[in-house]
Amino acid sequence: MTPDALEARLRQVGETRYHHLHPFHELLHAGTLNRGQVQAWALNRYYYQRGIPIKDATILSRMEDPALRRVWRQRIIDHDGSDDRRGGIEKWLALATGVGLDAAYVTSCRGILPATRFAVDAYVQLVRERPLLEAIASSLTELFSPGIISTRVRGMLAGYDFVTAETLAYFDARLDQAPRDAEFALDHVKRHARTSEQQAAVIDALETKCAILWTQLDALYFAYVAPRLPPPGAFRPDDLAPPDPAPVAPPR
Repeated sequence: MTPDALEARLRQVGETRYHHLHPFHELLHAGTLNRGQVQAWALNRYYYQRGIPIKDATILSRMEDPALRRVWRQRIIDHDGSDDRRGGIEKWLALATGVGLDAAYVTSCRGILPATRFAVDAYVQLVRERPLLEAIASSLTELFSPGIISTRVRGMLAGYDFVTAETLAYFDARLDQAPRDAEFALDHVKRHARTSEQQAAVIDALETKCAILWTQLDALYFAYVAPRLPPPGAFRPDDLAPPDPAPVAPPR
């Protein structure tokens, strides 16, 4: 494929596989979830936010070109923050506490779903083990995030009286950061994915990343929407009664 044809194919992945299409996000953005379900989303997404700079540090450690490293390390600063600026992780923690969760509970990651942990850890494993070009390509979901961010902020402010613009402050910076990062990564992929094998591999990497994001929402939907069966040890909203105790067999 020509570089432009490759870009078109990558964008098609977003149109058909990105998690803006997931039913959980449709409910979240429509304002039809209850507080406990929104809390579950914020809690589990914290583990993903926590993993992003770990993922980017892993990619950074594999880059031999200083110019490439200088650009990529900005991603880590954006999420970890600096002495004079809050990063994405701190802002997401503010979002989680803004919807009513305890900060210590969120940062402990005790209540996240097993599938969330497996999916996020799989993303870090992907960028550690696959060729660097594919690791960079997996970040191209950022091509599609500005649209979902705008929909999310608008829908959540309209649909939930316990959500404020300050609660959702994390997304303000991402409207600029995500397009910047995506433009750089897309240019890199278009210039370096020259063979049909490399092009197929970067498309697969992006599809895999979309599957990782989709899996996290599948877990949320199953645990908190239908049939509402969070696994042992996972966060349990106040409106979700504890499970019935297992029946005890009568003595023989």
